[in-house]
Amino acid sequence: MSSNVRRPSFAVAPTAVLSAALLSVTAPAALAQQAKDGELPPVEVQQPAGAAKPKPQKATAPPAPAPAAEPIADSVAAADVSNVNSGDAADPKNPYAIVPPGTRSGSLTVPTAAEARADIDRTPGAVEVVPAEEYKDSTPAVTLKDALDYVPGVFIQTKWGEDSRLSIRGSGLSRNFHGRGVFLLMDGVIPITTADGSSDFQEIDPTAYNYIEVFKGANALRFGANSLGGAINFVMPTGYDSDLFGARIDTGSFGFIKSSVSSGAVSGNTDYFITGTWQQADGFRDHSEGESFRGSGNVGFKLTEDFETRFYVNANQIRQNIPGAVTRAEALSNPSGAFVRPGLGPTGNGNDNVDRDFERNLDTVRVANRTSWRVQDGTVVEFGGFYLDRHLDHPISIYIDQDVKNYGGFGRVVDDNMYGGFRNRFVGGVAVQNGETRALTFTNVLGNKGALTSDADQISDNTVVYAENSFFVVPDVALIAGIQYNFADRRLEDRFLSNGDESRQADYEFWNPKTGILWDVTSAIQVFGNISKSSEAPTFNEIPPPGRPVPVLVPQEAWTYEIGTRGNLPGLRWDLALYRSDIENEFQCNTVADGSAIGTCDQINLNKTLHQGVEFGIAARVFSGIFEPGTHGDEVWLNAAYTFNDFRFVDDPEYGNNQLPGAPRHYLRAELLYKHPSGVYAGPNVEWVPDAYFVDSRNTLETDAYALLGAKLGFDNGGTWTAYIEGRNLTDEVYIASASVTTQAAINSPLFEPGTGRAVYGGIQYRW
Repeated sequence: MSSNVRRPSFAVAPTAVLSAALLSVTAPAALAQQAKDGELPPVEVQQPAGAAKPKPQKATAPPAPAPAAEPIADSVAAADVSNVNSGDAADPKNPYAIVPPGTRSGSLTVPTAAEARADIDRTPGAVEVVPAEEYKDSTPAVTLKDALDYVPGVFIQTKWGEDSRLSIRGSGLSRNFHGRGVFLLMDGVIPITTADGSSDFQEIDPTAYNYIEVFKGANALRFGANSLGGAINFVMPTGYDSDLFGARIDTGSFGFIKSSVSSGAVSGNTDYFITGTWQQADGFRDHSEGESFRGSGNVGFKLTEDFETRFYVNANQIRQNIPGAVTRAEALSNPSGAFVRPGLGPTGNGNDNVDRDFERNLDTVRVANRTSWRVQDGTVVEFGGFYLDRHLDHPISIYIDQDVKNYGGFGRVVDDNMYGGFRNRFVGGVAVQNGETRALTFTNVLGNKGALTSDADQISDNTVVYAENSFFVVPDVALIAGIQYNFADRRLEDRFLSNGDESRQADYEFWNPKTGILWDVTSAIQVFGNISKSSEAPTFNEIPPPGRPVPVLVPQEAWTYEIGTRGNLPGLRWDLALYRSDIENEFQCNTVADGSAIGTCDQINLNKTLHQGVEFGIAARVFSGIFEPGTHGDEVWLNAAYTFNDFRFVDDPEYGNNQLPGAPRHYLRAELLYKHPSGVYAGPNVEWVPDAYFVDSRNTLETDAYALLGAKLGFDNGGTWTAYIEGRNLTDEVYIASASVTTQAAINSPLFEPGTGRAVYGGIQYRW
């Protein structure tokens, strides 16, 4: 571990739990009581208090279709599920079981993966549920890419350490640092994204979650997300669906080692889950060492069979060095090197990432509460609140020092009942997220704070009110209409007045309607379509600090047209969506005149742009009974996710119909895996970007096409022990993993992040 990694003391934030009062939206419950004879009560599988929890069952083959009387289809993410073994399809702990919407087999506040699928499948658009079994038992599960690489439409490329570049349907392509355009949260109530819309991916530990929900575009209406890309919700286990004890250790190339422990149980009307992870890595590149400690937990109290409250805590301490982006030539000739400013020596001059000790260090504590009240069969009220305390220590070209405080809450009602002989499902609620950041910048003097250069309070207030109604004109066809109101306030209060008071404020207000149709063709096949509007207000990273010109930015707005289908048949699962988004005022990087060589830019609003594409995921059993015939014999599965992106300017006066920079047109992730009934699995995989993509709006400089070959071997029979070994980039190909964007790149523009060379990882896990 490099001595450059700073280790400040871990500051514990004040503990606070906030709750938000639910709006007076319970009228549907009263009406439902009057129509009780026509109700559709959810199926409830209640685990006796204090009973021993069954071991979560895993399935490789899709479960049998549900009875035709309840036409609910199972949405399937196109991810690697072929390393898990067959289980009881009727067991709600099986992530591929088909259950009616609203089913709760244990916790009222947190559905199991199968129950989450049933609920999310009421969305007339592209959504995914990714169970942890699909990535956690067969990869080191370090980055967001490890967890979501088989979800079509989601483009994630690693940069250094656990930092990534994330885009859904082209969202946030102009953001060259941190994240924007996708709302990240935990357990449906705890934002990872701060109040202004920015995110740090290092705070995400994929091994801590039971499943991940992905909502693409305006399909994230239920979270009130202020983003064009949608939302990703990371859901922890509870005591009802966790192991009593779990431990794992992973190790691999470039000094990587990771260990984690967890525990969960039920005692009477109380349950708990807790997990902790320590991780260290030297990194593939110079000056990319990192170390982290992460912990999460929750405890639930079921006060009655119809009322449960749950408390959450999440804490992170992250120390990460930054090697920096380099030129295209350097990325392909010396991929392990850190950035050195052209024309200057590698050390001692204070002009490169090593000498100025570029780092990103985070200390974070989050606390939250979520409460669920089942008012009656088919009607549930939810409310809760959260508090965040975070400190960012971030020496880069300047030295950034930020203290962040965020707080807020939500209230929601879900009513699914019969009215006048017709089924109707209503979802409505309100979400509030406010925050204040004390933002200081200093000159960077060889990794230390020099003179103060700016001091400001960044204040963000956000309120979202939304409602969505699904009316079933016939039992298997629902017409859906929704509306979302957003109010966002951004205020900067300048405390550094030596150059004048540069305080500023902007308010943003917008309405986002949505309409769609959902057809349950059979109990295992769905067809959907929707037309929706989405909007996104700027973050403080789109509004420069004092001393820089202030662009006049208006919110991004998009109208999206989407059709698709998903299905779950024996031996075949798929997800297919086609979409077109007409965008106005898209945020885009505009190169600063004095910083073109290094990609420095301010944000501007573009005129019209187009984002359209195809997202296709499939999991298919291509062979069975090769050496072991029979119902539970051996199998070969093909798992693949393909994304086609067409992102471009539309008759722009400066850029014409150029491609938007930052994303490939084609992206394929595929795997062929052999599974033996003993639990042994093995097979090759590929990551393929067949065409280079542009890094500048003028389309003058490209990345490089690449294909990465990998393979894995492991054992997982659903029992106490699992183990794996995985090889990545086995041909040791030199490639560009990620790139920043700019207006016009030069041949020496340091915009490129080299990919990791050949690497091998292995791990073993014990669970009881």
